[in-house]
Amino acid sequence: MSHECEFPSVNANPQEIKAIFQNVKTIAVLGLSPDPDKDSHMVAAYLQEHGFKIIPVYPKEEQILGEKVYRSLAEIPFDVDMVNIFRKPDALDAIADACIKRGDVKVFWAQKGIVNNAAAQKAKEAGMQVVQNHCSMVEHRSHF
Repeated sequence: MSHECEFPSVNANPQEIKAIFQNVKTIAVLGLSPDPDKDSHMVAAYLQEHGFKIIPVYPKEEQILGEKVYRSLAEIPFDVDMVNIFRKPDALDAIADACIKRGDVKVFWAQKGIVNNAAAQKAKEAGMQVVQNHCSMVEHRSHF
C-alpha cells in the first residue's frame, strides 16, 4: 500500500510542536546519513548545535556527528525522548512498533514528505505525540 499522497490525519499543532522542543533532550535520528549533503545529516547537525543529544540509527558507520551509531532503536541502551524519522512511509509501521516496545519514546516525528496515518495513529494510541510531514529543523527555527 502506498502512503505517498496521504494527508496527515494525526498531527501535532504549532503549540504542541513548540512544547516538544522545550521538553525533549534526546533524539534518535532514524536514517541519519553520514553524507553532510543529505537532509538527515543537516537536520541532525542543526539539532545537535541547538543542544539536543543526537543518536544516529543507521545500518553502516561507527560514528556520525561524533556520536556512536546504533543499528536499531532496540540497541540504544538509554532513554530516547523523540524518534526523528528519515525513512520511507512504509517503514513507519515497524518503527511505531519498535517505539511502543521501548516504552520510553514520547515523540514520533516523521520528517517532511513522510506520512503514514496508520503508524501515526498506533503511536498516538500508545501515548506518544505525533508529528508528520514537518521538518524538525524548520519547526525549531520557527519557534526559537
